[in-house]
Amino acid sequence: MKVCFSSNGNSSDSLLDPRFGRAAYFAVADTETMKFEIIENEGAATGGGAGITSGQFMVDKGVQVVVTGNVGPNAMNVLKAAEIEVYKGLPVSIQENLEKYKKGSLEKIDATVPQHFGMQGGQK
Repeated sequence: MKVCFSSNGNSSDSLLDPRFGRAAYFAVADTETMKFEIIENEGAATGGGAGITSGQFMVDKGVQVVVTGNVGPNAMNVLKAAEIEVYKGLPVSIQENLEKYKKGSLEKIDATVPQHFGMQGGQK
């Protein structure tokens, strides 16, 4: 199974990025091999649509679960349509969040922030 974590750095020791669409990196873990693929989030710096772009990226990568801090409604719509489950991660390393996910100790979530929340210039 592929589990993707929003990450603020490029290793499994990096902390979870509380943003989904504008996370700096995505860490995709294969729960069978325990290997990580770290990918820079090209949508993080876009003017708009980062959540949708990031959600579609999860679909394209074959991710079944996303662990992050916050997810906007547009990203959540893409994830739900693809039947990707979303869990609230903790402000600890990606590796620690993976262990917590495997133990079943992370909370399943729905959209957690309003539309355009992560855009520069403040909240709308």
